[in-house]
Amino acid sequence: MTAVFVALIIILAVAAALAGASIRILREYERAVVFRLGHLLGQKGPGVVLLIPGIDRMVRVDLRTVTFDVPPQDLITRDNVPAKVNAVTYFRVVDPVKSVVEVERYRAATSQIAQTTLRSVLGKADLDMLLSERERLNEALQKIIDEQTDPWGIKVTTVEIKDVGIPQGMQRAMARQAEAERERRAKVINAEGEFQASERLYDAAQIMSANPTALQLRYLQTLLELGSSQASTIVFPLPIDLLKPLLQATQYDGTENRPPPVPPPDTAERTLEAAEEAREIAGGASGHESRAELDAEVDADIAKQVELVKDEVERVQEDLARRKP
Repeated sequence: MTAVFVALIIILAVAAALAGASIRILREYERAVVFRLGHLLGQKGPGVVLLIPGIDRMVRVDLRTVTFDVPPQDLITRDNVPAKVNAVTYFRVVDPVKSVVEVERYRAATSQIAQTTLRSVLGKADLDMLLSERERLNEALQKIIDEQTDPWGIKVTTVEIKDVGIPQGMQRAMARQAEAERERRAKVINAEGEFQASERLYDAAQIMSANPTALQLRYLQTLLELGSSQASTIVFPLPIDLLKPLLQATQYDGTENRPPPVPPPDTAERTLEAAEEAREIAGGASGHESRAELDAEVDADIAKQVELVKDEVERVQEDLARRKP
């Protein structure tokens, strides 16, 4: 009786071991590639998969998207600039059978393909394209890697360039170039602003020239703006044209050392003639008259002529004062 019980226990243990070896449970994102005696049976799952112990072999394949970083790759761009570039790749298995049968380790193979493609594609681009046109380069990398991994049942969904490392000297040169470009743009914008401002000022001057009152109102508005500030000094511009009549009417204020008045041409000529006549009279006088008396007479004649010139000048100034509006 005891022997029978022990044998029954042994049989149950062997059955349980066989059942455990023949039953597999796969998750929703997993598939099983089954081989029987080395021959491919196909894929199974998800759920419960039954296998014949000792005859069937199963390989699990994960269908989720795999993310891996492409190690930094040293390359030389088309314009002979050394750079170090790394990237990230996203792929997933779309055909479990091909991923097992066509390639030994699809993850390692995809990684190697991504590294070599990254070096070859980016080596054909110049540095400016590498820095400014990453989207187009990403699309080219994704297309090339996907075409090479398609026979393995691998779908490459995305390839993104993460970082581009360039030498410090090149970074400084690029910084100087960018600074010069910004200065050029600033100068162009400033010149454009000056040009537009000059056009507006020209239009405003044309409008104000048609009506002098507008210019006076603008002038008063400017003074109002200056007066609103707390400045202690105000520049008061005054057109010279407004001062010309005043300067012509009153050239001297009486407190200055006024120069001798300029006689009119006719008066000056008469004065010179009178002086000449006085000299002739002095030269032709009789010997009874003394030299001092002759000089006194000449001086008196000259003084009389000077008074006449002064009277003429005062008359001209009075005429100018009456004509002034």
